[in-house]
Amino acid sequence: MSQEPRRPLPVEIAVQDAAGARIALDGGAARIELCLALGLGGLTPSAGLIEASAELAAERGVSDFVHALIRPRGGGFVYDPEERHEIVRDIRLAVRLGADGVVVGALDETGRLDLDAIAEFRDAAGDADVTVHRAVDAAADLLAAVAALAELGVRRVLSSGGGSDCRAGLPMLERMVRTAEGRLEIMAGGGVRIEDIPALAAAGVDAVHLSARGRALRGGASGPGGGVHGFDETDAALVEAAVAAASAARD
Repeated sequence: MSQEPRRPLPVEIAVQDAAGARIALDGGAARIELCLALGLGGLTPSAGLIEASAELAAERGVSDFVHALIRPRGGGFVYDPEERHEIVRDIRLAVRLGADGVVVGALDETGRLDLDAIAEFRDAAGDADVTVHRAVDAAADLLAAVAALAELGVRRVLSSGGGSDCRAGLPMLERMVRTAEGRLEIMAGGGVRIEDIPALAAAGVDAVHLSARGRALRGGASGPGGGVHGFDETDAALVEAAVAAASAARD
């Protein structure tokens, strides 16, 4: 009996605008992490951006594509009650606007995952997918975090394996995959380059995540109040190369 061909390794692209969503879709990405301010690690996207991206996916007949990062500020991941309430409200809004999933995370003062907060976020998401972001890489015990999240019923976790990037964290990513035992998807992220994808696939991860960014200098002068000149944009060639590498890694 012939074996069915293996499915390509899914690629998730972090994008900051509607053009990035379109480029990721055209390039064959499985989904997007929709956010703003990638230079800060990503913040909650605007309502208009979520709605526009969801409409684009619907027009193309693509499901499970738009996953909105819900993070109210930069800095650490210990949130006070007001911030948690804001996150819950943003989760509900993102889902109402058409997001297929949300990307969240929280730690407590001891450096462990704040499972109570994450359970609250999961409940606010309803039937939408829940991904726990790289807050997990700041957790005191990554393997314990994986086991706890699997029990909590979230869909996936984005991680560099606790390293400064996915290359440094590769051995831990392999251990995380074994700990998850298929109960939780392990998505590798953190400085992912095209040439890293075969090793990540060999480690058994369920998906790879990258921003595939280039620098745009268009848009005119920023002026005294507009910050630095230029802005990041999604690079179509990098998206296509990542998707091709992920597909080849599973051949």
